[in-house]
Amino acid sequence: MATQPSAIDESTPYGPDLYIGLALSIASSVFIGSSFIIKKKSLLALGKAGGTRAGAGGYGYLRYWLWWAGLLSMGFGEALNFIAYAFAPATLVTPLGALSVIVTALLSQYFLGEILNILGKIGCALCLLGATVVVIHAPQETEVTSMEDLKAKLVDPVFMVYVAVVVAASLVLIIHFGPRFGTRNVTIYIAICSLIGGFSVLGCKAIGLAVKETIQGKNEFTNWITWFSLMSLIVCVCTQMNYLNKALDIFNTSLVTPIYYVFFTACVILSSAMLFKEWKGLPAKDVIGVLTGFFTVVIGIFILHAFKDMDITWTGMSTMLMAGSSGESRRNSTEDTGNEVTQLSEEEEGLITSEPLSYGSNKRVY
Repeated sequence: MATQPSAIDESTPYGPDLYIGLALSIASSVFIGSSFIIKKKSLLALGKAGGTRAGAGGYGYLRYWLWWAGLLSMGFGEALNFIAYAFAPATLVTPLGALSVIVTALLSQYFLGEILNILGKIGCALCLLGATVVVIHAPQETEVTSMEDLKAKLVDPVFMVYVAVVVAASLVLIIHFGPRFGTRNVTIYIAICSLIGGFSVLGCKAIGLAVKETIQGKNEFTNWITWFSLMSLIVCVCTQMNYLNKALDIFNTSLVTPIYYVFFTACVILSSAMLFKEWKGLPAKDVIGVLTGFFTVVIGIFILHAFKDMDITWTGMSTMLMAGSSGESRRNSTEDTGNEVTQLSEEEEGLITSEPLSYGSNKRVY
């Protein structure tokens, strides 16, 4: 008797391609994390030279070879990331961007003089832990085998509404909130980068699919979807670079990078879910796992942000705890002594406020 194939048998296993994608993603994080440091040094050099800063709308950093080296490093990292998307789903590759947070935070200590205290290191560890949990429980992406399948998904009404909402939100941030609050609130410029960046990942997936089909013998570079995806990718990347430079010029690198990771990862996961419907039918345990991992990263980001300016070390924490214990002991001792003094004071107060005593009394007179 023939047996019906189960849902598990029907699902496409990742195989060795998954490990190739993960390795490429890790290498990509190293190059991208280093690029933040290189570009930050060029922006600092521009500020010392008295040029118009990027945060004020200047583009003087384009004259510095160091900035172009940082751009090249980021471009190479993004290229590796682009190739990784061809081997593994976006919801597995993107969360590994947490490694770039760790790379940037560690390198900023040695090359930028930015302090990463013990709580910052704990925050980096939480980012890595959360990203690992997201990777383990990430939904398996719906297979797109051809550009025709991708075309059918791109014209899906739900995805088109999502695109309209994201574009409208980005324009509002760029036109209204950016000029007014961009220099005071780090989330404004990063939100623009992340919202637009969600589409850049989808463009990478589309171009990767076109390259794959072309290698297999079907030329997809005559398909308008391929060129539309390429142009969209260029526009998205240019927009990301512009506003990311503004954020890096104004705010601390150890602050910009992790917050950008959280926003960008959330937008990529949401965009990929809208296009590929990969959350459909996901088991409850995996949904909880993804949310838990993501919020673990958010907690790590909060620790990095809230305590970034505090000089906290293991020795300082031990001294503080010992001082706290000693202070508690002194407080308890003082409270005990204070109780005795209070009792005596109450007793003496009663004697002081009592009525005048008659002569010849054997009681104490004050």
